[in-house]
Amino acid sequence: MPDKDTQEILRKYRKVLGKHIDEDSLGQVQPEEIKEFSREYETFRREMFSMQKTKYEIWCQKAERIFRVKAPPQQTKDLEEAIETAHLEITSDGAASFAALTGFLLLFFAFLLALLLNIPLLLTLFSSSGDSATLHFFPPLFIILLGLLAMRYLVKIPIFMAAQWRLKASNQMVLCILYVVIYMRHTSNLEHAVKFAAEHIGPPLSLDLRKVFWDIETRKYSTIKESLDNYLIKWRQHNLEFVTAFNLIQSSLYEPSDERRKTLLDKALNTILDGTYEKMLHYAQELKSPITTLHMLGVILPILGLVVFPLIGSFLGGLVKWYHLAFLYNLILPALVFFLGLNILSKRPTGYGDSEFTKRLFNQAHASFFLSFLIFVTFFTIAIFPLVIHWIAPQTDIVIGTFQFLGYIESTSGSSLGPFGLGALLLSFMLPLGAAFAISLYYKMKTRKLITLRNETKLLEKEFSAGLFQLGNRIGDGIPTELAFSRVAEILSGTPTGIFFSIVDKNMRSLGQSLEEAIFNPKNGAILSYPSPLIESSMEVLIESTKKGPLIVAQSLTSIANYVERIHKVNERLRDLLSEVVSSMKAQIKFLTPAIAGIVVGISSMIVTIIIKLNTSITSAIEEGADLQLQGGIQNLVSILSPDGIIPGYYFQLVVGVYVVQLALILTYMQNGIENGTDQLNQKYLMGRYVFSSTLLYTIIAVIVVILFTALAQGVLNAGAFA
Repeated sequence: MPDKDTQEILRKYRKVLGKHIDEDSLGQVQPEEIKEFSREYETFRREMFSMQKTKYEIWCQKAERIFRVKAPPQQTKDLEEAIETAHLEITSDGAASFAALTGFLLLFFAFLLALLLNIPLLLTLFSSSGDSATLHFFPPLFIILLGLLAMRYLVKIPIFMAAQWRLKASNQMVLCILYVVIYMRHTSNLEHAVKFAAEHIGPPLSLDLRKVFWDIETRKYSTIKESLDNYLIKWRQHNLEFVTAFNLIQSSLYEPSDERRKTLLDKALNTILDGTYEKMLHYAQELKSPITTLHMLGVILPILGLVVFPLIGSFLGGLVKWYHLAFLYNLILPALVFFLGLNILSKRPTGYGDSEFTKRLFNQAHASFFLSFLIFVTFFTIAIFPLVIHWIAPQTDIVIGTFQFLGYIESTSGSSLGPFGLGALLLSFMLPLGAAFAISLYYKMKTRKLITLRNETKLLEKEFSAGLFQLGNRIGDGIPTELAFSRVAEILSGTPTGIFFSIVDKNMRSLGQSLEEAIFNPKNGAILSYPSPLIESSMEVLIESTKKGPLIVAQSLTSIANYVERIHKVNERLRDLLSEVVSSMKAQIKFLTPAIAGIVVGISSMIVTIIIKLNTSITSAIEEGADLQLQGGIQNLVSILSPDGIIPGYYFQLVVGVYVVQLALILTYMQNGIENGTDQLNQKYLMGRYVFSSTLLYTIIAVIVVILFTALAQGVLNAGAFA
């Protein structure tokens, strides 16, 4: 009878315990803290997403209710996968409905605008008066084009967002595997290891890992293994090393020997590091051709093609206006160059993401937006001074020697054309110069202190692996972790690592802080002095390891030291391989683009000056009674060189100057992305350095060339037959 009671008790408790045991994960228990962690997924998702994405979801949901459109069958699968990847609360039909409704509204607006702009023309057609009216077709045509593009491409927004998500998440994968491996070296529990990684890496990969737990809580999957395997399927085509590393980690759970288990964990970390290194080699080898194509299609050919626009405007009799040029060069081409650049950056291998402390410090850094905006408004006011003067007093002009300041002329229809004057052209340089100066000043104020910390941090990162190794050895010898910081700081005195460790020791001794507070306190933590994702992640692992004992701390620090050393070698090798491409891009930003653009503006201004002067001289010759045999040919020449269709140098320079500023921003963004990955601090710092210097060089070269070529053209024409 007692045997039966014992069996009954065992059966009863097996039934209760069986609800919490994951047989596929070797008996890992899901405690209440894991359940609570997974329930935070929705809150975490709402906090992580920006307002822009939330609005996009709202718009898609409303569009689906108002004007439901089925997604194209060939895109449905890709859209659903992208929506799940980017964690969007929409459907594929919602994305298609938003694109179709937006396109339809733009087309309807274009129709109304065409009617409003061409009412005078319609009245002329239905009246007997001899008055003429002009057909305004460009604004409606532009909006129609936007509507058609919206229908075609807005449906792909989830796919684009998913690609950006993968790009950001891939920068955290090496760190994710490191966290999981280091945790499982001392505690063989997959759930807790994944939870530890999700808590210590930032979004977006942390959101993916939280979603893994959320799917278990919602009963979509019964075990952590099933949920994780389903998540890894999405990465097989994009990052096979990440999937292989996680499979090796899961395999370690089934190893009976502790030595073989740790060997598999080390193999997982080596797999993703070796895969990253190989992908970096291929990326560097394949990068030169796309960059060359980007320079030719986005920089060299468009700028050189600007030379012919003054002649095109004259020959076509006014069909090409300056705003057509602005639409092409300040909207279409920058967007094309930017998306080509994003495509190049999307293929960059994994690496480190931004440090959360770096983001926080950058957001807290003081920079006067009002001051930058005021500077831009001042330069902008100077740039539009010729237009304001002509609007106030149309007949007013200033003559300096043989040069006119405004240079407005009367067209054949009696309207004013211009400004063609040298003074107006020189004042137009204030607009791009002011925009570049305002942007550079703002970013310099934001990054001037942080970049000093960044340079010191880079020195620390170079020797950090040796410092971690020594710290691990001291703790392995039985010295308490808190005391080991003091010992290593004395040995490494005067070095960046020694300074960092001494700050930690000082916070613990003087302020009575715990080890975690001494490192991560938001007010005086040591990490504030060295905002590096590498150092931040290493210290987070250290804090977690201290909960398991000094031996685990020593093993973890040794693993991190080896990892840091290998990652440093990979990054140095990548910089060596990318040095030629990066130096080429720097040359494009600093010299080639502004120099070519400045020369083109000077040549174009000379062409405009020659055309205007010839037209004026020939017209005067006809009025004074030139040879009748020549008048027919001269009149044909006058009609060909009519100033009615020529683009004034004032507007031409504005378009080119703004394009130079845009190119400087885009190319700087690309150069930083290729060299440093998602390093926003360095990106803003480089923009503060390069944008103004590039625009200033363009302005200096263009002003010199404009003055020389304009004086040359005036001298030649004054000495000519029609002078």
